Amino acid sequence: MKRVYDFLERLAANNNREWFAVNRAEYDNVRGYWLDKVQEFINKLAINDSSLRSLSAADCTYRIYRDTRFSNDKTPYKTYFSALISPTGRHCDRACHYFHVGADETALYSGLWCPEPKVLKKVRKAIIDNVEEFRSLTETPEIEKYFPGWYGRQLKTAPKGYDRNHPDIDLLRLTEYGKMCSLDRSFFERPDWVAEAARRLELLKPMDEFLNYSIDE
Repeated sequence: MKRVYDFLERLAANNNREWFAVNRAEYDNVRGYWLDKVQEFINKLAINDSSLRSLSAADCTYRIYRDTRFSNDKTPYKTYFSALISPTGRHCDRACHYFHVGADETALYSGLWCPEPKVLKKVRKAIIDNVEEFRSLTETPEIEKYFPGWYGRQLKTAPKGYDRNHPDIDLLRLTEYGKMCSLDRSFFERPDWVAEAARRLELLKPMDEFLNYSIDE
C-alpha cells in the first residue's frame, strides 16, 4: 500500500497525460496490486454474504480516468482508487459497500447514497415505523467506534409531512443513510488489514439489509 500511496501522491502533483504516459508501467503495477487486494476483500465479505461470491474485482473497481465533460476541473485522472461492492458490482442503486483509497482520503463506506425522492420517502417511512429496530442495527457501541454518526447531506429542517419536533428528527433529516470509517496509513501496516476492513464493514450488513428490504417491500 505504501507504493499505492506514493504513486497517487505523485499523480496528484503531476496530473497530466504526459506524466502519466511516462509512468504508465508503474500505474499498471500498483493497479494490479489494488485489484488483487480488492479481490481478497470481496472474498472475505463473501464468506458471510453468498450474493457476493461470483463477483470479481473488475466488476467493482472504477477507471482512473475522470469524466471532465461537465466539470470545471479538467485534470484527466482521479487521484484515488475505489471500489463499490454489491451483488451487481459497481452498478448499484441500493445499499452497498464502498472502499476509497486516495492521496487525500481513505475510508470504508456502507449504506444508501443519493436515493431518488420516491425511494427516500419509502425508506424514511420504514425507518420511522421501525425506529427501535433501526437504531438497534446502527447505534451499537462497535459501530459507533468505527462509524460515528451519519455521512452525507442533511436537511436543515424536517421533511414534508413530519413535525420538526419529531423525536426521531435526527434520522428524518437525513437525505441518504450512509456511514463512514476513516482509515489512516498505519492501518495498512497490519498484516490482517484486508480481513479487518471486511470485519468492520460486516458490522453494517444488518443496516444495509434493512434498507434494501425497505426499498424492495
